[in-house]
Amino acid sequence: MREVAVSLGSIGAGQGPRQMAELAVALTLSTLVGWERGARQKSAGLRTHALVGVASALMMQVSQHGFGNVLDLPHTAYDPSRVAAQIVSGIGFIGGGLIFVRRDAVRGLTTAATIWLTCAIGMACGGGLLLLASAATALHFLVIRGYPFLAGRLSRGPASVRPTLRLTYRTGLTLLPRLMEECTAQGFRILHVRAEEAEGDGASRVLLLLAGREDRTRRLAAALFRTEGVLTVDLSSDPDADE
Repeated sequence: MREVAVSLGSIGAGQGPRQMAELAVALTLSTLVGWERGARQKSAGLRTHALVGVASALMMQVSQHGFGNVLDLPHTAYDPSRVAAQIVSGIGFIGGGLIFVRRDAVRGLTTAATIWLTCAIGMACGGGLLLLASAATALHFLVIRGYPFLAGRLSRGPASVRPTLRLTYRTGLTLLPRLMEECTAQGFRILHVRAEEAEGDGASRVLLLLAGREDRTRRLAAALFRTEGVLTVDLSSDPDADE
């Protein structure tokens, strides 16, 4: 009975309404960040960010309250910041897994940074710094939503994009060098060239990954489509390659 009483008495040590409220706030704020990433179809979305935020808050609470039963033992040193430091280093494995390179473009940097930020928001909630956590969440939306608009207003020239062109043309006309020359003449850099399987006999298909000004992409597509022997031109732009 004495052991049961001690166990029940220890439930309130770091496990009260305040800690539950901190976990709830961490869940709410990290869900908001994850909702923004998920709405943009990024590799880490709602569930990943929510779990990172709650886990970080819980580990902060464990760091603060989970070692109270050993403080009275002789020769015991207790540093609550050690667990928090390991959270910061450990979250790097998740962030690193979100960054990859595809077609010479680095992707996932922004999403990895939001995972890092979500971890910090959860830690702030677990540490009782709810106002700072809320402010950091608001700043996240300011940076993600506001900075692209601000950069576009401050930029002197048109935005730079990495358009992808898929061209289908008649085989045997030696058109590919002429098409690539047209791309460079329009001011685009050719980053990657890849042959693809074309539907139907007598046709060839090639994929070109380019880099250039956004305002010139439609003019380039029109010029290529007017080239004799070109059957189809499929253009898609990717202005957010770093996210």
